[in-house]
Amino acid sequence: MLSSVLNSGKAIEVNIQIMRVFVKFRELISVNKEIAQKLSQIERKYEHHDFQIQKLFDLIKRYPFIEEKPPQIKGFIKE
Repeated sequence: MLSSVLNSGKAIEVNIQIMRVFVKFRELISVNKEIAQKLSQIERKYEHHDFQIQKLFDLIKRYPFIEEKPPQIKGFIKE
C-alpha cells in the first residue's frame, strides 16, 4: 500500500481514508443488495394481485348500479 512505500504521516492518512472509502462502498453494496432482494420478494408476493383486482372489478360491473333515492322528509316543512 501507499503507506508501506512512502513512510510518511500523510501517506498513512491517505491510506486510512482509502480503506474507509472501501469499507463504506462495501456497506452501500450490501444495503443495496438487501433492498433489491426485498423489492424482489415484494414483487413476487404481489405479482398476481393485478389479475385478482381485475376479477373484482369485473364482478362489480356485473351487478346493476343501485340508484340512491332522495331521503323522504316526514313531518311539516315550513316554506
